[in-house]
Amino acid sequence: MSVTVRVPAKVNVQLAVGAARPDGFHDLANVFLAVGLHDEVTVTPAAELRVTCTGPDAGQVPLDRTNLAARAALVLAERRGIEPAVHIHIAKDIPVAGGMAGGSADGAGALLACDTLWGTGASRSELLAICAELGSDVPFSLVGGAALGTGRGEKLRTLEVGGTFHWVFAMADRGLSTPAVFREFDRLGEGLDIPEPVASEELLDALAKGDPDALAAAVSNDLQPAAVSLFPELADTLAAGRTAGALTALVSGSGPTTAFLARDTESAAKVADALKTSGTCRTVRTASAPVPGATVLSGRRS
Repeated sequence: MSVTVRVPAKVNVQLAVGAARPDGFHDLANVFLAVGLHDEVTVTPAAELRVTCTGPDAGQVPLDRTNLAARAALVLAERRGIEPAVHIHIAKDIPVAGGMAGGSADGAGALLACDTLWGTGASRSELLAICAELGSDVPFSLVGGAALGTGRGEKLRTLEVGGTFHWVFAMADRGLSTPAVFREFDRLGEGLDIPEPVASEELLDALAKGDPDALAAAVSNDLQPAAVSLFPELADTLAAGRTAGALTALVSGSGPTTAFLARDTESAAKVADALKTSGTCRTVRTASAPVPGATVLSGRRS
């Protein structure tokens, strides 16, 4: 018996970041879109908890209990008095350390898979609370679609989306540490008045209308200057995508993946082809948004 769950990557079409709080976190206004790049997480009963991973850059994925998928199983098992004796296998397709919440997706996927396998009967609100305990992006990986995240990003309000948006993602040849990017954000903002993060009404309206031009005019990422400061070559990738006809270009989350919004599938293919030959990135992927969150593909309860 096993359970397989598919979980999506995300792109942040707005990431407004407040000043550092006393606890070291930052208040956010974080508008998420789930995009059609997925990991698949399969859990199977085993003698003890273990994690394996295959796929692009799988060698960079931790296989110990620091992995969010393992932590999800441990937290749910502890809450239910269950021995976390499962083999968690992650089939990676979301870029690793790319600012697209691949690790968070795996945590949400493992949580839903273990809940299904063990038949815990956890409510949606309990699963979301566990997700928030695991990390700021994990709740959205469970929910998918489009949502506004506030607090650390874990408090979600689902958003209406009136159409399909076409994206191109360029993966860099090395990763960026999210904590390092936030530290650089704090350094760059030292002595400045950092406003409270607020969602853009223009951006929310563009999503609701399904208007790619309006969305392109409204996207923003307060972490982008910090990411580019730590990884200056990202500026060349952003410029290459804009030159190729992207409606807009931005760093995805904390980076280093860069995201390009295109008007349609044909335009996305053109931007992708140009980026592939630009010499400014390692690999390029196209995907549409929004897509559903964590979804059980197969399996049954024990």
